[in-house]
Amino acid sequence: MPRPMHFEIHAAEPERAIKFYETVFDWQATRFGEMEYWGLATGPDPEPGIHGAIMKRQGPTPADGQPVSSWVVTIEVDDIDGYFAKALAAGGHEAMAKFPISGVGWVAYFKDTEGNIVGLHQPDERAL
Repeated sequence: MPRPMHFEIHAAEPERAIKFYETVFDWQATRFGEMEYWGLATGPDPEPGIHGAIMKRQGPTPADGQPVSSWVVTIEVDDIDGYFAKALAAGGHEAMAKFPISGVGWVAYFKDTEGNIVGLHQPDERAL
């Protein structure tokens, strides 16, 4: 069965987005040649997970209040409150406050500096 193997974050200001993701998640960005495209290493291989990229947005930033028209990536973390606070301190904005999924864990969503929605998930079987 096919599995996702790569993701792309579209950014009006790629350098600003790179700083955001390096600050919040410690991801490492590497530019590909002369293109406005930076590979993102999200963790060491061969640990589970996928790597991605940041690329120059090819149009206007989505307006607030519009429906989501792309996939939302959710990142598993060990401290949802801590990572949510780091995202806000790095220039992100709350999209949806933390809420429980009973017996599964906690979920919250923020918008990055480029207006992209990102999910956070902290596993916790005790969540109600």
